[in-house]
Amino acid sequence: MRKQERALAAVEALKTLYPDALCSLTETDPFRLLVAVRLSAQCTDARVNMVTPALFERYPAIRDMAQADPAEVGEYIRSCGFYNTKSKDLVNMAKRIIDDFGGVVPESMDDLTSLPGVGRKTANLIRGDVYGLPAVVTDTHFIRLCNRMDFVRTRDPYKVELAMVKLLPPAESNNFCHRAVLFGRDVCTARKAHCERCPMAEFCPKKI
Repeated sequence: MRKQERALAAVEALKTLYPDALCSLTETDPFRLLVAVRLSAQCTDARVNMVTPALFERYPAIRDMAQADPAEVGEYIRSCGFYNTKSKDLVNMAKRIIDDFGGVVPESMDDLTSLPGVGRKTANLIRGDVYGLPAVVTDTHFIRLCNRMDFVRTRDPYKVELAMVKLLPPAESNNFCHRAVLFGRDVCTARKAHCERCPMAEFCPKKI
C-alpha cells in the first residue's frame, strides 16, 4: 500500500476502534479548553481534569482570570508542574484575549500563537475542537504513531504536522489526532507496541 492509502486505512481503523473521537480534556468552553491545553504541557490530561474544576470555580470567566494574581492561580495548578510559568501565561493570555480580541478566543493560527504560552499544538487543538477547522495536533502519542506507521521519519512536531496535513483528509484530521492519543495510550504505547491487538497491524510497515 502507498503511504496515502495506509493513512486512509489508519483513519478508518481508528474510527472503528474509537467512534466518538473524544478529546481527553473535559473542558468544552473555548477559553477553559485553552487553559486546560496550556496546563497539559508536561502533565497528563487526567491530572489537568482533576485540577480545572477548582480553578474555574475560583475564576469562572475570562475577566476573572485576567484580574487574577498569578501567585494565587499558581496554587490552584501547582500539581500540573511548572506552575509559576503556567500561571503567568494564563493571566496574561486572558488579558491579551480581552484587549486584542474582544474577549473571544481567536480562530487564526497567527492570532492564537501570539498568545502567551500558546504554540502550534495548542492552536491546532483549539482550531479543530472549537472552530471545526482541519487541524493536526502533534501530541507525543501522535508523533510516535506516525513514526511507527512510517508516515514520517522525524520527531520534530512541525515537520510531522506538515507531513500529516498532506496525508490526512482535512475533515478527518482533527478527530484522527484525538483517536491517535487514545490508541497511543491503549495499544501502541511508548513502552511497547501491542501489535497482536492492533487493528492496523496488517498494513503497518514497521517491524517493531
